Amino acid sequence: MKSHTLSGIAALGCAMLASCYPYPENREAPANKPPEKTVTSNDQQKVQAERDRMKAETEKKKTDTETAVGNTTPPDKTPATDVKPPVEPKKSDYAFANPVPGKEGFVFSPYNNKMVDVRDIPSGTLVQDPTYPASEKKYFRVP
Repeated sequence: MKSHTLSGIAALGCAMLASCYPYPENREAPANKPPEKTVTSNDQQKVQAERDRMKAETEKKKTDTETAVGNTTPPDKTPATDVKPPVEPKKSDYAFANPVPGKEGFVFSPYNNKMVDVRDIPSGTLVQDPTYPASEKKYFRVP
């Protein structure tokens, strides 16, 4: 028993020492990898000059159209009437339940066609279907 424990400890020590071996720091790039292209400062200056030119053109066109229309507001400020509120997407409406003929205050669920008691609940109210667990969240409207 002791020899097994001793050999196990020795194997564990060897594995720990082998895992601590340092990697060489001066790894060279593969020979078939192409050298990376970098943008020179001249190229960057050309691109920046082109951006500035395009920006100046768009601002000039904007001011020209505003003066042609006769708009007296400064170009950086827009009137409050031009601001449109964000349009929220309309939520999907819930299905209406079908009333049970001959039974006042009872409806058929639109999901499983089982009878549900909706007495004393006003028409149009959103109701959770009691035949489903709350985690499934099946809702319908009272007719």
